[in-house]
Amino acid sequence: MTFTSWSKTFSELESAAAKLTKKDSSGKVTQYGYAMAIYGWFFEQFITKQGQAYVNNDNGRKAAPTATEFEKNGSGLKVLSEWNKLVKSGNAGNFGRKTDDTANAFIAGKTAMYVDSTAGLSAALSGVGQKFEIGTAALPSFDGIKDGGVSIGGASLWALDSKDTEKEKATWEFIKYMVSPDEQAYWATKTGYFPVTKKAYNSQLMKDNLKSKPQFQTAINQLHSSPSTAKGALMSVFPEARQTVEANIEQMLQNKQTPEQTLKKSADSINSAIKEYNQNNQK
Repeated sequence: MTFTSWSKTFSELESAAAKLTKKDSSGKVTQYGYAMAIYGWFFEQFITKQGQAYVNNDNGRKAAPTATEFEKNGSGLKVLSEWNKLVKSGNAGNFGRKTDDTANAFIAGKTAMYVDSTAGLSAALSGVGQKFEIGTAALPSFDGIKDGGVSIGGASLWALDSKDTEKEKATWEFIKYMVSPDEQAYWATKTGYFPVTKKAYNSQLMKDNLKSKPQFQTAINQLHSSPSTAKGALMSVFPEARQTVEANIEQMLQNKQTPEQTLKKSADSINSAIKEYNQNNQK
């Protein structure tokens, strides 16, 4: 099922999480209302939801970025403050950095709502089975801010120039096979990822899947309703940046630093990495 009336903003989500949190007679939480893994990609998505950039130079699309923007445009602090507020309220669980741990907590009934990649939907449906009904909804935004949409990400295929003609021909045949409508429909229905081929939506397999599992339609609608400006950053040091953000969020949720300190430490570290990379890769 999909939700037609759902928490569109974090303030609405806070209210829903409070109502869904359950405690035993001793006051111990047995089910959190909400949970979100400490994942740098989520931080990025909620910046995009605000229509803001992660780094300068048009999010790295006009030129290689030279500095972060999320600590200047206010988007980063909004995400961190809300994240911290939810966990501190006792209505949001913190199950660590591994997204699978949060997903498993949901499947086990330890949290009523959680955020995950669309690619995790198939596993969630399979894991829950008939224990309870799963609903899906778009990512929440922030009060008073126009929804900036979501940026697409995930698995991709790369063809490397091996200077071997036969390998290039074989690689091209494989890519054509993988992006064919039938294979893309199969890929999408088995995972939750988006087909990269529009004709995949016309396949009977895709139609049947959306009819029997309407939860898959939410992500499709969310992406199609996102503006063209909803694009992730292009940045050379992304792996390091995500680890930096995750480590600092972890410290914040353990009451070792404030959202403001988390923001500054993350930005300073990423900016240092960007500067070093740019200096070492000057043309």
